[in-house]
Amino acid sequence: MMKNFNRRDWLKTSVLGLGSLPLLTGNLSAKTNSVSGQNWSSESMLWEMNPIYKDVKMKARLLANENPFGPSSSVQKAIAESISMGNRYGHGDAAYLIDMLAEKEGVKPENIMLGPGSTDMLEKTAIVLCQKGGNVISADPSYMSLVNTAKAMGGDWKAVPLKADYSHDLDAMESAIDADTKLLYVCNPNNPMGAITDPVELKGFCKSASKKRPIFVDEAYLEFMDKPADHTMVGLVKEGHDVMVARTFSKIHGMAGLRVGYMVATEERIKSITSMVRGTMGLCVTSLKGAIASLKDEKFIASCREWNKESKEYTLGQVKSMGFDPITSHTSFMIFPIQQEGKAFAGKMMDQGVGIRVYSIADQPWCRVSMGTMDEMKLFVDALKTVTA
Repeated sequence: MMKNFNRRDWLKTSVLGLGSLPLLTGNLSAKTNSVSGQNWSSESMLWEMNPIYKDVKMKARLLANENPFGPSSSVQKAIAESISMGNRYGHGDAAYLIDMLAEKEGVKPENIMLGPGSTDMLEKTAIVLCQKGGNVISADPSYMSLVNTAKAMGGDWKAVPLKADYSHDLDAMESAIDADTKLLYVCNPNNPMGAITDPVELKGFCKSASKKRPIFVDEAYLEFMDKPADHTMVGLVKEGHDVMVARTFSKIHGMAGLRVGYMVATEERIKSITSMVRGTMGLCVTSLKGAIASLKDEKFIASCREWNKESKEYTLGQVKSMGFDPITSHTSFMIFPIQQEGKAFAGKMMDQGVGIRVYSIADQPWCRVSMGTMDEMKLFVDALKTVTA
């Protein structure tokens, strides 16, 4: 069983890119998992300025779980053609996108809420539900945006350690519900661990626990899996359970900088949130047009899934051959324990032009690396060999 995750260590060691400047698009010169006709800049073996490592040229940006292959050419075209409409609000496009998403998820438009990324959905939900404090129950470690917002509202975090296989301890989470609990949060697949919780067990948990308190299931990385439909909790919303499901265009759609996400929930739950905060007002017409185009580009999404798998299989083999023990990942990143102090390790990797994230989990430093192009993963492997030699 894992020890409780030390959140102070997380805040000290996990984020290397805060305050960074915008980046150029990634160079996709590899013979494999590359995109043709994307017009990538030849000047873009990525650099960024940050307060820790100034003037370091970043050759592989593998620290933010971004999709190096997107946005697709169809998205770029749609955005370019919509710039002239920048003087208009995008309410019509938002309604059209909501209709598309409702059809995709098998729910009514009233079950969809849009926002600038799924993190926006998490934070707005925490703001609404934790106005008067209370507590939020989630796994430890997990993605912290919802928890941090709840705490900022005066709430508390009831952290439930992950099980030995890094899945959620659903029984312990349900047992942790008390009179002050406002929400239960499940990130599946989980970030930063990359592990998945069994969908049958999770559905049973959601059906039972949602009778007591609302459940928020964050599925930001779900679409990197081979059969995402087998793992989603969206069907529970259609059955009327008080379950919220978040999805994003930031990951497999390659639109992290364009900021579009959505939530699927019961009509009553959506109304309880939108009565206080609005989602579509935070979205610009260009991003909406891009999201609409991306939803239609199923071939690109399938290709991204394959390219991510190809990079992950290569990296997994290389990392294991070096004696590391990565957790089986169902996402666009992988994480493994290291034997160096986290901040120093990250600095050495940055000196090699490779940006990664480090975490302290159960008093052990871990390296989380996002999947990039094959060229970028080769740079990562070479840097890891140099740093650990």
